[in-house]
Amino acid sequence: MLPESGRWAIIPSAVLAYAIRRVALTIPVLLGVATLVFALIHLVPGDPAEAMLGESAPAADLDELRRTLGLDQPLVVQYGRYLGRLVQGDLGVSFRYRTPVRQEIGSRLGRTAELAIAAMVVAVAVAIPLGVVGALYQGRAIDQAAMTVSLLGISMPNFWLGPLLAIVFAVQLGWLPVSGTGSLAHLVLPAVTLGAALAAILARMTRASLLDELRELYVLAARARGLSRFRAVVGHALRNSLIPVVTIMGLQLGAVLTGTIITETIFAWPGIGRLLIQAINFRDYPLVQGCILFIAVTYVAMNLIVDLAYAWLDPRIRYR
Repeated sequence: MLPESGRWAIIPSAVLAYAIRRVALTIPVLLGVATLVFALIHLVPGDPAEAMLGESAPAADLDELRRTLGLDQPLVVQYGRYLGRLVQGDLGVSFRYRTPVRQEIGSRLGRTAELAIAAMVVAVAVAIPLGVVGALYQGRAIDQAAMTVSLLGISMPNFWLGPLLAIVFAVQLGWLPVSGTGSLAHLVLPAVTLGAALAAILARMTRASLLDELRELYVLAARARGLSRFRAVVGHALRNSLIPVVTIMGLQLGAVLTGTIITETIFAWPGIGRLLIQAINFRDYPLVQGCILFIAVTYVAMNLIVDLAYAWLDPRIRYR
């Protein structure tokens, strides 16, 4: 292993070149996402003008609103205008709120980030101890119990787990609020709902990765020097075993953001996921496109961050 002072000194140019290449490769990905979302949202049955004015509105008023929104133009023209605004960083104006899409997303971003971070904290706080215990006591009853808990977490989808937790802890026991925001207590049920599946995946990954590291010679050498098994595991093997765990965490952030769509709807959490559902119901094309594009950009960015984080966890990794 290299000394800490030299950990980054040998790779800054390689990391920078790799980051630039990865950013360049995200452009066609994001273009594909934008195109696909635009096509799908316009294929969904429903008329935004009718959603805004009501089905009983006069035809003249509906036609006027369609002209105002630009919906009377051919799809090719609408698509061209959409891409033109997108290149300039303009996500358009929400049909429903009559405000810039960036403003609407920005106003909900804090709540979604709060929920995602809380779910990650719950997942890591549960997964790492379960994975370590499972690896240390492989094949024993405590290992089987830990893996059973993780299996339950994977098997329970959040659209089922969320209402179950709300019924038990909010309705029957009255310990926690069932919906809304305002205090840390409001965050508990959504965070547990969103983090349960991720915790299960991370626990099993931590266990498998740690078992591989425990067979390495450097762990045996640490034990031979007189270190206790716990110190050899936590001080040596655990850090190296976290590389695949960090990978899964980064890749699962996209799943966490997607999961917020259901979780935020269940618990009336005012984040981007709930905003997306409301936008779909209202046929708010710019807002739907903006929300999904934001999720796609976040997912791609997290993949890049995970790759760069490898250099800190294991400086033997090189970027080409």
